[in-house]
Amino acid sequence: MSDWPYIGVMKLALHWQILIGMAAGVAFGLLAANLGWDGFISDWIKPFGTIFINMLKLIAIPLIIASLITGVANLGDLSDLSSMGGRTVGLYLISTVLAVTIGLITVNVVAPGKLISEQTREEIVTAYSSEADSRVEKAMMQKESGPLQALIDVVPSNIVSAASSNRNMLQVIFFVMFFGVGLLLIDKEKAAPVKAFFDGLNDVILKLVDLIMLAAPVGVFALLASLVVESPSADLFYALLGYAGCVVLGLGLMVFVVYPLVIKSLTGMGYGQFFNGIGPAQLLAFSTSSSAATLPLTMERVTEHMGVKEEVTSFVLPIGATINMDGTSLYQAIAAVFIAQAFGMELSLGTQLGIVVTATLASIGSAAVPGAGMLMLVIILAQAGIPEAGIALIFAVDRPLDMCRTVVNVTGDATVATIVAKSLGKLGAPRPKNWDDNYAEVA
Repeated sequence: MSDWPYIGVMKLALHWQILIGMAAGVAFGLLAANLGWDGFISDWIKPFGTIFINMLKLIAIPLIIASLITGVANLGDLSDLSSMGGRTVGLYLISTVLAVTIGLITVNVVAPGKLISEQTREEIVTAYSSEADSRVEKAMMQKESGPLQALIDVVPSNIVSAASSNRNMLQVIFFVMFFGVGLLLIDKEKAAPVKAFFDGLNDVILKLVDLIMLAAPVGVFALLASLVVESPSADLFYALLGYAGCVVLGLGLMVFVVYPLVIKSLTGMGYGQFFNGIGPAQLLAFSTSSSAATLPLTMERVTEHMGVKEEVTSFVLPIGATINMDGTSLYQAIAAVFIAQAFGMELSLGTQLGIVVTATLASIGSAAVPGAGMLMLVIILAQAGIPEAGIALIFAVDRPLDMCRTVVNVTGDATVATIVAKSLGKLGAPRPKNWDDNYAEVA
């Protein structure tokens, strides 16, 4: 007989659980759509997906506060913080520029905008005109702000108010880093109880992540089922198939070619180890379309399964979830040129270089929530002289593509965290079996 309280039981790995939940959700969604069960899905299935996302978002801010303060406090001195911060921001900017460049090359080679007829373009613009006008109005209000408004927005006037919304994560990160610097500068004996408190809080939050992820298969099932039922008609998807294929191609190049090659060349980590480590976070990112909601799992996977020290993940990943939007930037570049092509416009090299700069800067201000990239796209279109109303052309396929580009955002964050850890000598071997391995210990 096995000795309680520890009994070895077979358990599917987390990524398999999520994949099964996704497949079942798509299948059930297709069945429900054919049987006219839209109301049933909306009333009885979708709420479980919403609850799952809300649970993940619920712990995002506490996780950032606890982990980042712990990470900064563990660095030892300000020189370590400065070194890590400089490398992190520099690598994020490089990866974003690379993503935008790949997007521009892809869209210019494929030229999907030329596949849309004038009649189809007018029908789509008319169908989504009201939603497009709303996005344009919001974007123009943001554009009219002063040149240093983005810098002003980083510094909160009230930390409690800033922490009340996941859209203000950059403000929370600013305060937490400021707090961490103060913790480094005071006497170590006085700092010890504060550090011990946040160490304990961080452990509690990580345990909550484990508990929430037990519901991941049900959550992604509900999310995918409702997405299938709510998807636009097939003829709109067909009209935009070239554009969607172009975006997926660019995103695929980033995930399956660029990131693994960079990781292999700079850290020596193999293709299999990289994707085994980050895979569950990628699947969750695809299901939720939110880097913020995926952040707790991303941090756990990068630390536990990729060997990155906790002081690195707690610093690099929260910042990445806020300012590093490789997938979003790549999509914005492709969308801008696609819309220009659909309107018969030829963009000069200078204009496309302007898109690179604007998309890179816009990614820093994109909230880590579903659909935030669409608002930034309006600003990019205005800068390039492309009709802002053209965003109506891509509404029909924006949600599934949002899911795909969130995968790239999360993978890019993990890639930079691994490279920074390697450069600082803080990349070790992955920890032994975690709760989602083939065997779990059950009390």
